[in-house]
Amino acid sequence: MNLSKHRLALKNIEQSVSLIDNVFLNSPQYVSKSLGKLFDTNLTIKLETANPIRCFKGRGAEVLVSKSTDYKHLVCASAGNFGQAMAYSCQKRGINVTVHASTSINPFKLEMMKLLGAKVELSGNDFDTAKLAAKEHAKAINGKFVEDTMAVETLEGAGTIGLELLNLPYKIDVLLIALGDGAMFTGISRVMKAYSPDTKLIAIQSAGAPALIESIRKNKYISYDTTNTIADGIAVRLPMEQALEDLKHLVDDTVLVKDESIKKGMKLIHEHLGIVAEPSAAIGIAALTEAKVECKGKNVVTIICGGNTTEEMFEEYTKSVA
Repeated sequence: MNLSKHRLALKNIEQSVSLIDNVFLNSPQYVSKSLGKLFDTNLTIKLETANPIRCFKGRGAEVLVSKSTDYKHLVCASAGNFGQAMAYSCQKRGINVTVHASTSINPFKLEMMKLLGAKVELSGNDFDTAKLAAKEHAKAINGKFVEDTMAVETLEGAGTIGLELLNLPYKIDVLLIALGDGAMFTGISRVMKAYSPDTKLIAIQSAGAPALIESIRKNKYISYDTTNTIADGIAVRLPMEQALEDLKHLVDDTVLVKDESIKKGMKLIHEHLGIVAEPSAAIGIAALTEAKVECKGKNVVTIICGGNTTEEMFEEYTKSVA
């Protein structure tokens, strides 16, 4: 396949490294012997929570905001992690930012956005409704509306994770990546297809929010009126047409996992790694627990892409897991 005309250029991913705050770069990546033993794999963890916003979104926001300094006010929508990233990057550069989020937002993410200097507006009962409100708000104040995944800079930032994975001393056979709007998957996979084409790239979503994966599987746009999953960071009911275009020729396989498996993944990550992962970040381990990906004896990588959850939420999700 020829990806040379893809809107995400490899040279821009490589150049974006210089625009990203060092606190988001070169995140830990290491083999977990105990977790790997459970699934009979050589399992590598890429940990994206050891930074000020506890998620990977800082990479893309840094690239995007660094190229938006002509604007005095940026507006976005977020389930929480992208909003924190925008708040961090805008505060550093003295730019005002308003984040629209749903009324059901994770309270920890809400508080962190405010602490990082964002003005937060609660708009509607889900992310997609909040996005519509954000677009109207930006228009009303003559600000710049910025959208995760739609803005190619967010893909460029996420792609730097792929560059770092290339530094592993062995070939990656299987790469398990959470699929939300598509920024992380597109960025990383664009790099892997170019430099590690034999790596199998697996997109994973919750069965309670399957719109984008179903769209990929059926090669047509599919949306839902609601979502029903604890994985708020990837709970998309209205996929972007642009994301579908971006993901063409990058996805080798797709997996939908149950919320119970996500909870089990969170518990296993905590038990074996000492890390609190939010539901969206446990989705790779969830796929392994359901044995939906052939990984036996292979070099497998999963990305712990966020750790923004409260102690109460973590305990509630994991207490009933065997």
